[in-house]
Amino acid sequence: MRVLVAVAPPGLPRLSEVALDGRVVLFAFIISLGTALVLVFIPALKYVRRTDLGIRLQGRGRSMSESRERRRTRSLFVVAQVGLTVVLLVSSGLMLRTFRALTAVNPGFAKPSEVQTFRVYIPDARVPDPERVVHIEQEVSDKIQAIPGISAVGVSRDLPMDGSGWGLGCGAQGRTYSPSQPLLRCRLGFFGPGFLKTLGIPLLAGRAFTWSDAYNELPVAIVSENLARELWHDPATAVGKQITMEGRPREVLGVLGDVHQDGMDKQPPPTLYLPMLVDQIYGLTSEGVRRDMAFAIRSTRAGSESLMKEVREAVWSVDPDLPLAAVHTLDHYYRKSMARTSFILVMLSLAGLMALLLGAIGLYVIVAYSTSERTHEIGIRMALGAQREYILRLILGQGMKLALIGVATGIAAALGLSHFLSSLLFGVKPTDPLTLLGVTIVLVIVALLASYIPARRAMRVDPMVALRFE
Repeated sequence: MRVLVAVAPPGLPRLSEVALDGRVVLFAFIISLGTALVLVFIPALKYVRRTDLGIRLQGRGRSMSESRERRRTRSLFVVAQVGLTVVLLVSSGLMLRTFRALTAVNPGFAKPSEVQTFRVYIPDARVPDPERVVHIEQEVSDKIQAIPGISAVGVSRDLPMDGSGWGLGCGAQGRTYSPSQPLLRCRLGFFGPGFLKTLGIPLLAGRAFTWSDAYNELPVAIVSENLARELWHDPATAVGKQITMEGRPREVLGVLGDVHQDGMDKQPPPTLYLPMLVDQIYGLTSEGVRRDMAFAIRSTRAGSESLMKEVREAVWSVDPDLPLAAVHTLDHYYRKSMARTSFILVMLSLAGLMALLLGAIGLYVIVAYSTSERTHEIGIRMALGAQREYILRLILGQGMKLALIGVATGIAAALGLSHFLSSLLFGVKPTDPLTLLGVTIVLVIVALLASYIPARRAMRVDPMVALRFE
């Protein structure tokens, strides 16, 4: 439980209250006891209701029909157990493939563990002049840049994957839009000089913003690669074009690489970036400035308290009343975006491993018990000249037959239930053949190991002892 709580997503409700209490123990005890009673009661009731006294009075109560019935029932249980194991292993395998696919995707920024972030807010009651707000941002950036060990500093309204951001309609100037061909819905972002270098976001064409762009409130913008591709098909030709935002045209200064703003499992949204100080647009105050902003710092000391101590001193040297909030590395947001996938992976893996263990035990028990029942038969076969290798193949074949039927049943069930996992998968299909093949191989190996011990024991049976078994 400590492990599960440690790897659980931070947003899981009432996570701190998760504990093993008396009600949970009592519930588990009642379920276990009830299951045991049911499994004992059914065969006992069946035996009591038998009217064939001749069979009941036989020494071991064995008959050909009853033996077949018992074997069929036991085999059915093993097949169901193996089938359930396949479903859980396929689910955990698909989540594992999803997790690996997510980690292989380029998030749009580089080395997030080396980027320290924090947020500040400058209320208009304290600094009413919007241009002064931008000056404070620049002064804070310069002070932080002077700290030893810091390679780059940038300021932005939003950070990738921090859950913030809002959008609006935008389009290419000169193009007609209508209800049948509406404006493209794009994300709106703001950032200042140094932000691209700090996060490692590639500038594919054109140039980045300067402080002059903000102070002069120039009608300029930078677009993401996918937005440029949507509007002009070729991102390289976007620089110098005019993009309209709520009817206001802006000149495109540059094109950035796409950034996974909403998490690794979401496609990068088409994004329009503006300087930190602009003319009035929807969502901003009348001054047209963002007063809540995030600072990003690239340093090998990111995440250390010593770095943050120096950063706080630098910020407070500009304004001693500026509180620092949401102090995290960029890696915090990156990992948080994959927390749900990793948690589901852990849960399904635990369930799959437990099911695999129980399936192996069940298969071993059935093969071992069936082998003991066939001791007399094995003795006769060996007395008639059967080789030990033949006996080994005979017993292994029994276990493999049950395992393969269970695998086929489980794969069919997994394919039928695959649509429930579709919303959780990324970069892999619910019918992924590699996962199905891997689970089949694992189950075959486990079935061979579970059947091998009773098979080895059957090979060593003395024919004379086996003939006296009855």
